[in-house]
Amino acid sequence: MRMPSLSAKPKNERKDERDRNNNEPRKLHRNNNSRVREYPALQDHPLPNRRAAASTSKDAPTNIRDGAGGPDGSSDSPKSRGLRIFSHFGLPKTPGHQIKGDIHPAIVKLGLQFSEFKICGANARCIATLTAFKTVIQDYVTPPHNTLSRHLMTHLSPQITHLVTARPMSVTMGNAIRQLKLEISGSDIDLPEQDAKDALCHKIDEYIRDRIIIADEVIEDLAVKKIKDGDVVLTYARSSLVEKILLRAHSLDKRFSVIVIDSRPLLEGKTLLHSLASTVPPLPCTYALLPALPSLIIDADIVLLGAHSLHANGSVYSRAGTAMVAMLAKEHSVPVMLCCETYKFSDTVMLDGFGKNELAPTKFSPEVPKSNSNLEALNPLYDSTPASCITAVVTEVGLIPPTSISSIPLALGRTTL
Repeated sequence: MRMPSLSAKPKNERKDERDRNNNEPRKLHRNNNSRVREYPALQDHPLPNRRAAASTSKDAPTNIRDGAGGPDGSSDSPKSRGLRIFSHFGLPKTPGHQIKGDIHPAIVKLGLQFSEFKICGANARCIATLTAFKTVIQDYVTPPHNTLSRHLMTHLSPQITHLVTARPMSVTMGNAIRQLKLEISGSDIDLPEQDAKDALCHKIDEYIRDRIIIADEVIEDLAVKKIKDGDVVLTYARSSLVEKILLRAHSLDKRFSVIVIDSRPLLEGKTLLHSLASTVPPLPCTYALLPALPSLIIDADIVLLGAHSLHANGSVYSRAGTAMVAMLAKEHSVPVMLCCETYKFSDTVMLDGFGKNELAPTKFSPEVPKSNSNLEALNPLYDSTPASCITAVVTEVGLIPPTSISSIPLALGRTTL
């Protein structure tokens, strides 16, 4: 015989409790799966709207996932949401960005000039960086119980980091800094400190002379031969090397005209136009923006372009809009000559201009949207031109196809460029 439980309630009391619960108002509760269930009310308050509760439960996790709202329910601005897709681009820095570490005044000045785009262009940035490093090396003093070849590397690291913080490093700067570190590591430890520093500065001068100045002169001689009397030369934006080629051809009394295609945000073609129009006699020029290119490309006989860098797969990394000019020239069977020094070559592969790029500062965008607008102006500075759109690359070692970059070091008897 089973004994009754001491905690069991009488049958009539259990029935009265069930009836009392059925007569009480019921409350809506939401679980993690946003389903509505009914439970006995724990407090006396009005019954909430079932449809409003369901919509709130569906919207809440979406807002958190999309980043439109924080834990406190506050929403981010449209500007931050717009920049999120371009967060891997090199964003423009403010002129007074924070200085970290023992930074030389020459590097601080150069960083400000980089961030304000007062020094622009691959060659100009490389020459300015190496010149500033010469000042840093001359002012450097080796600490006790250290050698210059080892400690100078540590001293230059924060200087390089500061420049990269001001603006992303170009391929030309990276190649030059890599060569400088190689020279520092190979310096003789038995040399007096001042002699070692003078030797390093002499190596920097040789690099600028051989890889940039003399290389440009050789490229000028090769490219000028491709300009004939009566030709119409089309160029895009402003390349310092292309500018030298055009001025050199004009000084040789060649009769030709130039079409300068330009685009926002930097409008660098205006500087090139002013330089070409200031010659005696003035060089005939036509200036137009990028949308007018289809109506002008039919008059061009040759296209001369500059490059920021040239990559292992033959793609050209240059000012945004270069790819459109090269592709349209190919469609109209106009030869495209790329003028590029070998120190701009990179071992990396570039497939498009979205994996790596840089955004122009907002000061170069005059049409700034209103503060309450959901639109924002973003200006990528570079794009990638496929090798199939380039006829030939003019370098100091000759005219080569863009896909033959990897064979140049072996032809020169070097391991790297």
